[in-house]
Amino acid sequence: MNDLYRPEYHFTPPSNWMNDPNGLVFFDGEYHLFYQYHPHSSVWGPMHWGHAVSTDLVHWQHLPISLYPDEHGMIFSGSAVVDVNNTAGFGKNALVAIFTYNKDYKESQSLAYSTDRGRTWTKYSGNPVIPHPASVRDFRDPKVFWHEDRWVMSLAAGDTILFFTSPNLKHWEQSGSFGGGFGSTTGVWEMPDLFKLPLGKDGESRWVLIVGVGKGGPAGGSGTQYFIGDFNGKTFISENQRDAILWTDHGSDYYAPQSWSNEPDGRRIMLGWMSNWQYAREVPSDGWRGMFSVPRELSLAVTADGVCLAHRPVPELKALRVKGWNWQNQTIRPGENLLNSLTGDAFEIIVEFQDQPSANSFGLHVRKGAEECTTIGYNARSRRVFIDRTRSGQSAFNEEFAAVHSASLEPQNGFVRLHIFLDRCSVEVFANDGIITLSDLIYPSPQNLGLEIFTEANEVFVMSLSVHFMQAVN
Repeated sequence: MNDLYRPEYHFTPPSNWMNDPNGLVFFDGEYHLFYQYHPHSSVWGPMHWGHAVSTDLVHWQHLPISLYPDEHGMIFSGSAVVDVNNTAGFGKNALVAIFTYNKDYKESQSLAYSTDRGRTWTKYSGNPVIPHPASVRDFRDPKVFWHEDRWVMSLAAGDTILFFTSPNLKHWEQSGSFGGGFGSTTGVWEMPDLFKLPLGKDGESRWVLIVGVGKGGPAGGSGTQYFIGDFNGKTFISENQRDAILWTDHGSDYYAPQSWSNEPDGRRIMLGWMSNWQYAREVPSDGWRGMFSVPRELSLAVTADGVCLAHRPVPELKALRVKGWNWQNQTIRPGENLLNSLTGDAFEIIVEFQDQPSANSFGLHVRKGAEECTTIGYNARSRRVFIDRTRSGQSAFNEEFAAVHSASLEPQNGFVRLHIFLDRCSVEVFANDGIITLSDLIYPSPQNLGLEIFTEANEVFVMSLSVHFMQAVN
């Protein structure tokens, strides 16, 4: 693999352009991953559905394109389900994709189905199943799941999520809507996802509604928010205050995330597109453009600010650890580097710092060289975790790229825990067991491979530190 920035273990397309994940579904031993794909250019264009499968969420097999544009338009985002009861009449256990056609800015919802484990697809002759309404311009990204005795669809329309129900995937009736000024409405809403997660061990649960916003994200540009609440079978009811904004990720590069349907262990596993519409078409590219985050297992956590969504990297990623180093009970002083002998561009790092308010900032420098580095740290005075990519490498392609992205984070039991995935051109940070995440792209010079643990102003105590090289799968 000679591509300068192609990741070692994150999913990327074989070539050319990729954005939103689509149609995530598990069936017959395989995780299916479809995605927005332009096979003829590394810049966004006529959208297809690319396709890959995996048995472990780590190693992916690229398959032929599943859905091509046709006389009805481009193939925009959507979801896929297993029709266990043959409600649509395509066959028992048929895989059914529900996607948006886009033609001349008119968007409608349509079906395609597969009866050979997703290898070939047939578009439904009765498409569209939901035509474009005259009163709405943006009307896309259907996410469908089975609920009690019917199918439920969440669909993005302007700054609102519409809900539809159907007995057979073909005939839909609108059942409700959510929006009306809740959360962030700076940009158009996109790519909804709706699911239930347990809360605690007493049988309590909450519903989570995921919503992408085209601009106004926490780091500028596109971002993804979520709402905690209930779903009554017809519509979503938020328990958050109307003006509360909860972000799934506080970095710049985690957008349009989707979760797998039919996951065999009952886990809610999600991954997102690692880019931002501010500069997605401009990032350095060598015949390909676009990557996905590591898969993340979602759960709910109770914090001082209420119920929040927590992300943890799936344990399957541990299989990529090649060689590891571990330290316990270390005192780090300014100017000292415990990791001086380690260099590389693909690491997993887990570190637990003792809170030290007088230390100002402490953390790690990755992809460090004489003039470049990316800093992942915690400012103990401001109580914020951050990624600083102002000196991370190439950034002249867009004036918004070189920036510091941060989020408020209180120590847990006197410690700050950072779980970091570095992979050539990306950094993902899971702080305090994933109650805060930050995901950013970086484009460092290839020779800059240094790794440093640091503290400013005062010494800081590290309870534990582990560093692993990560095996290449791409």
